[in-house]
Amino acid sequence: MEQRTHRLASERLVGKPVRIEKGLSEVVLKTSGEMAVDEYGLVHGGFTFGLADYAAMLAVNEPTVVLGKAEVRFLKPVKAGETLRARAEVVEDHGRKKIVRAEVFNGKNERVFEGTFHCYVLERHVLE
Repeated sequence: MEQRTHRLASERLVGKPVRIEKGLSEVVLKTSGEMAVDEYGLVHGGFTFGLADYAAMLAVNEPTVVLGKAEVRFLKPVKAGETLRARAEVVEDHGRKKIVRAEVFNGKNERVFEGTFHCYVLERHVLE
């Protein structure tokens, strides 16, 4: 399926789409040292959240989709150098409002993040 939203998103910062289907997406992110917050290599949670958010937007895949609210849990730490895989699926479709469930897994297939994203498809771009 063609990517219809967030086409200019940085692969380096929020990942690379590897699967886009109606109501479903998967995105992979290779974490790096510049994402670390300390000498141990702990990746800032914002990068994990950004990956999951990007996957949620791609699951909706409408040009004017925006995030309205997210309820998330960080389950395990992520270390710089790990490759993360996000999977997002639209679980409720209320017309312009979509509820998306997203999960992020590390290379050992351990879930490191889960969340519910409340997405809205606007009539026109949010900046218009």
